[in-house]
Parts: sequence; C-alpha cells; structure tokens
Amino acid sequence: MSRLMLPLAVFGLLVCSVVSAKEKETESKGLQVGEKLDAFYVTKVAGADDDGVEKGQRLCYRCKYGSRPMVLVFARDTGGNVGELVKEINAAVKANEEADLKGLVTLLGEDDAKLKESAVKVSESNGGSLIPVVVATDHVTGPSSYKIDEKAAVTVVLASEGEVVMSRKFNKADKVNVAAVMKAVNKMLN
Repeated sequence: MSRLMLPLAVFGLLVCSVVSAKEKETESKGLQVGEKLDAFYVTKVAGADDDGVEKGQRLCYRCKYGSRPMVLVFARDTGGNVGELVKEINAAVKANEEADLKGLVTLLGEDDAKLKESAVKVSESNGGSLIPVVVATDHVTGPSSYKIDEKAAVTVVLASEGEVVMSRKFNKADKVNVAAVMKAVNKMLN
C-alpha cells in the first residue's frame, strides 16, 4: 500500500504546484502597486457638470487629474454594488476637496451606444454629480496599458502622484466590496 501512496503524493504535489502557479499568474494581472499610470482617452458622457469638460468631448482625464489622488473605476457591469460605489466615491470627492481627490467611472463593453445610455443612468441614479462617467476610446478592452482583466465586471484603481496605490478586480458587480475600497481611499489620503 505504501508503494501506491508515493505516486499519489507526487501527483498531489504536482497538482498543487500547477494550481499555485495559476494563482500567481492571476495575481500578477492588472496594474501593480507602484506602477505609473499611462494616459488613456475617453469621451465624457455624464456627471461632473462643473469640471470644465463638455459632454461629448474626447480627452484624457488621467492627464487632466495629473498627480492628484484619484479613484478610477472601470466597469463592464453597472449593476450590483456599482451604484453604491459611485455614491461613496462622490461623497469622498466632496469631503476631500482640500486633498483634491478625483473620481472617474469608465464604462467598458461592446456597444458604444448602449454604454453611453448606461453612463447617463449611472450618473443620474447614483448621485455622481462630481464624478465624470465616460466611455473609453478602447471601450471593448479598456486601455491596454492598464491590463484590465476582460473577465472582471469591475476594476478599481487608486492612484496618487501618478502611481498605483491599489488595484482590485471584481468578477461580479454584486461582489464589489465598497467598504474595502473606501477604506483604501481613506488610507491613500492620510
């Protein structure tokens, strides 16, 4: 019986190694803490009426925000907890005017027209009055240098001084951990 156990043990170690390698591969996707944020272009659809950018204008908000602290949300799904996240980011932007915190919600997906409809709904229904809701020029995949997982429903990136402070992906919109994101925002600002 011990002869049978040895091959099984070796097989088990091999399986664990393969699973472990896949987990590390998954962890390494996306922007990493300390990486610089590149420019990416979007079209403003809704929100942030007082930011000096006209609806329909194409620009780089990342460039506009410069080194200010920012919360970037990339969403393929605007259901689940995304509305609550937008409300909380809007409140944080308002409460942290002195720190000049900025927020941006970028919608991703196949259909540009549907994304624009969703952007208006997200802004109007979630109090995103201080946060622009935009559609990325690369609206199917998102900006390539941001390495957004195409299976993620929502990706949240926090940055300050043009560098990533935190990057989290959520495979389902109802799994977005709003409290954890906002805790990270508060930590970034302090």
